[in-house]
Amino acid sequence: MRVRSLRKSSRAGDAEGSSDRLSGPARLDRRTKRLCGRLEPVDIAVIDHVDLDRVAADSLVATGVKAVVNASKSISGRYPNLGPQVLVENGITLIDEVGEEIFDKVRDGKRISIEGDKVYLGEEVVAQGRRETADSVNADMDSAREGLSVQLEAFAANTMEYLKRERDLLLDGVGVPEVRTKFNGRHCLIVIRGYNYKEDIDVLRPYIREFKPVLIGVDGGADALLEAGYTPDMIVGDMDSVSDDALRCGAEVVVHAYADGRAPGMERTDKLGVSATPFPAAATSEDIAMLLADEKGSELIVAVGTHVTLVEFLDKGRGGMASTFLTRLRVGGKLVDAKGVSRLYRQNVSFSALLLLIVSALAAMATAVAISAVGRSFIDVLADWWDGLIFQIQRLF
Repeated sequence: MRVRSLRKSSRAGDAEGSSDRLSGPARLDRRTKRLCGRLEPVDIAVIDHVDLDRVAADSLVATGVKAVVNASKSISGRYPNLGPQVLVENGITLIDEVGEEIFDKVRDGKRISIEGDKVYLGEEVVAQGRRETADSVNADMDSAREGLSVQLEAFAANTMEYLKRERDLLLDGVGVPEVRTKFNGRHCLIVIRGYNYKEDIDVLRPYIREFKPVLIGVDGGADALLEAGYTPDMIVGDMDSVSDDALRCGAEVVVHAYADGRAPGMERTDKLGVSATPFPAAATSEDIAMLLADEKGSELIVAVGTHVTLVEFLDKGRGGMASTFLTRLRVGGKLVDAKGVSRLYRQNVSFSALLLLIVSALAAMATAVAISAVGRSFIDVLADWWDGLIFQIQRLF
């Protein structure tokens, strides 16, 4: 953390700009999730993300960048994705649909400027797109809502296709690997670095302290647990967004593999010298974490940062989300969203109520002392001591 702070301080003067022109080092990556790991507040993020989803937008906001340049359409019109709205509401400049050529014209770390809807390298215009505003985003969202019916049909078709491929896993748990972590009869807390995960972990502290659930971090969710002061019992995912430190923390590692058995994440764990177990499945990483916990006998599964509403399902914008819907049917009544648990365990004791409790306890103790024989003797001894103290003080004067 100290090194990162020094880097921020040393580069704080790199970014200049006003309401008319904004400048800073360009950081480019076609994978938004990977790019967020190296962004600084002075940077301008250059991405290639069709239908920017809310999780990616939240990650960009968390880095503190002042501008995002997207080579693709942030809202294509297929469905009302939430990412652009998040960026605009947080005051981040969004230049949309500038074209893939920007990745050829601008090198990573090179200083660029934004003025209006144009991107400059020095004084040369290297890209031009559409500068998004709250009004333009709202208009695009309204148009996108008209395409929801088409997306629902595609979602239903993907769901049926997934059911055909993975029915043995969903119905009978065939393919779930053997693990050393003990789930039977215990609660399980699965953390995905998704919607409002920090707030949910914070309000779940009383629950974690009381029930001591099995802690599973899904990819970057393992880092979220470590940042909150907890050590994960297990890390599940394709290992593309979890840190080396998290992988070395001692947690059991389960690598999400493709249905055909290929597991690119195993290469990374092998290089780190971390033993890992592959889990081949067509589902998402958060889904296989839930399926594993359910199959191994977990009594209750609490999910942090997962997808709950239909809009959140569609917001991910990929066919794999069909597995999420079916996984929730498979897990059934065991699954509880963190927000529900946090409401049950939220502590709202006011200061006045706490003060009244303390005064009542002191009054009860004083009454008990006054009416008991031992208490009266103690009061007599205390009175004699006080009289002696006063007498000694009077003698001095």
